[in-house]
Amino acid sequence: MEDKIRSTWWTLRIAYGLVPVVAGLDKFTNLLCDWKGYLAPWFAALLPVSPTTFMHLVGIIEIAVGLAILAGLTRIGAYVASAWLAAIALNILTSGQHLDVAVRDLMMALGALTLGRLSEVVVPERRTAMRPASSTA
Repeated sequence: MEDKIRSTWWTLRIAYGLVPVVAGLDKFTNLLCDWKGYLAPWFAALLPVSPTTFMHLVGIIEIAVGLAILAGLTRIGAYVASAWLAAIALNILTSGQHLDVAVRDLMMALGALTLGRLSEVVVPERRTAMRPASSTA
């Protein structure tokens, strides 16, 4: 059972570490999509900077969260990613467009929440071992 939990944790950790880094980098190139198109118009109107500048800031935050998850700050990084993805989904839902993406981001938020919860089991507070806390003796 411990191996299954650990392998699930590692799978989620790699995915939620790499995907934010890739998406964050793409905020500067727009190779995957035009990220500004996902901003709700009402939200874009409130920004003190251009949507492009805002997306660059978003990219920096996403890269930082992904690197934190990969670097061992998995629990906190996962919880930040979960809240971040939920906020993105809420923004998209209020636009009335790209509802499929909003649902996808909500599901990703739940996956990140799962990673955070698993991290509480796989990586005990003292961070001395990579085994479930209940098996320490």
